[in-house]
Amino acid sequence: MATDLSVILPRVLIVSRRTVRKNKFVDFVGEYHLDLIVSYGAVPVIVPRVTGVHMLLDSFEPIHGVLLCEGEDIDPSLYEAEASNLSAEELEEIRRLHASDTAIDTEKDTIEMRLAKLCLERNIPYLGICRGSQVLNVACGGTLYQDLGKELTDKLPLNERVVHMDYDNYDGHGHSVTVVENTPLHQWFKDSVEDENMEILVNSFHHQGVKRLAQRFVPMAFALDGLIEGFYDPDAYNPEEGKFIMGLQCHPERMRKVDSDEFDYPGCPFAYKEFAKAVIAYQKKLNGLTNVTKSLKLNQEMEKKRKIIIRSFSTARNIYEHGRNSSKESELEAGAEFLESNTALSLQQENRLKQMGATVRNSSSYIEKLKLNEKREREARNVMGKMSVEQLSDLMSFYQMMGQICSEVLERKLHELVNELSSS
Repeated sequence: MATDLSVILPRVLIVSRRTVRKNKFVDFVGEYHLDLIVSYGAVPVIVPRVTGVHMLLDSFEPIHGVLLCEGEDIDPSLYEAEASNLSAEELEEIRRLHASDTAIDTEKDTIEMRLAKLCLERNIPYLGICRGSQVLNVACGGTLYQDLGKELTDKLPLNERVVHMDYDNYDGHGHSVTVVENTPLHQWFKDSVEDENMEILVNSFHHQGVKRLAQRFVPMAFALDGLIEGFYDPDAYNPEEGKFIMGLQCHPERMRKVDSDEFDYPGCPFAYKEFAKAVIAYQKKLNGLTNVTKSLKLNQEMEKKRKIIIRSFSTARNIYEHGRNSSKESELEAGAEFLESNTALSLQQENRLKQMGATVRNSSSYIEKLKLNEKREREARNVMGKMSVEQLSDLMSFYQMMGQICSEVLERKLHELVNELSSS
């Protein structure tokens, strides 16, 4: 029995993290993330970090949002286009100092990179927290510092250095960041930042961070040492319209007063609130595009006639679009007869199908239309040549979606027309 997409609650995929407990692997997701997702009206769907899951991501459809959070370091081979110049001794020291983070988890990398790229391809809302922000940047072509201490902190004057990881005060450690004006982060924390320095105090649990920010993103916050602590895609940010692509290095869900669930700032949960709003809007938009009446079932004879008519229209479309006619003219007759005998089509629909070659009677007019199409194609190529990669990607995704919808609606209408003809 097919699932009715309209009754599915908005789903947010979250990939679990692996740890070892009592000599056994245990997968987990921080409960603060889950609480916030649920409280704002979405359903968290945990994707287990299990070998082979990256091949089964289609099974988690429909996907209305993706939240990626903490985890081990991302495999440097995924982003290290720029050499870090770290010596073997330095790399060994990093592995010793950050033993719990530097064990590469290839399976988690593969799962999360695929999900991040899926979100970018489909414009699915994405919120990256800590490691999740780094995954997003790498997925878009950015790079990371393999170790902030070795590659950034040690090269700065003492008064500009920032400690991003303190194992002796792990949960209590934090540092200030400067919020960039006119960004979502500024909007969420505008009642908490001072006009002069625009600073808030954030928690900090990381030894890696954004080195080169991917071109599509805009920074939202900087640490004193210049490290980017938050970023977003302004062209993919409109929660009311289901758009949300963002990365935050800090953990706003854990920015709470000591021994209390009260947030340090009123703006702390807003990333989750606006993300969930985008997830809900995206689901509504997706349902509106996919909620097409199911195809009618025809008996064998009627199904055979339907396929003949559709093949006739398909042949005509190929002639119209490509100017090729390797098929027999008799293959067009079924479509022509259908148009001539059918009165349910509007004049506009009939003209359109005739132009496609379903009833090719006026060759000169047909050739003129082919020339006009070639001119339009040249103009379209000229315009698209000036568009950015992101704009072209969005345009292609939109027309692929519209093409699928048109195909489904046309087939449904043909079913209805064939049924009417058979009953008359």
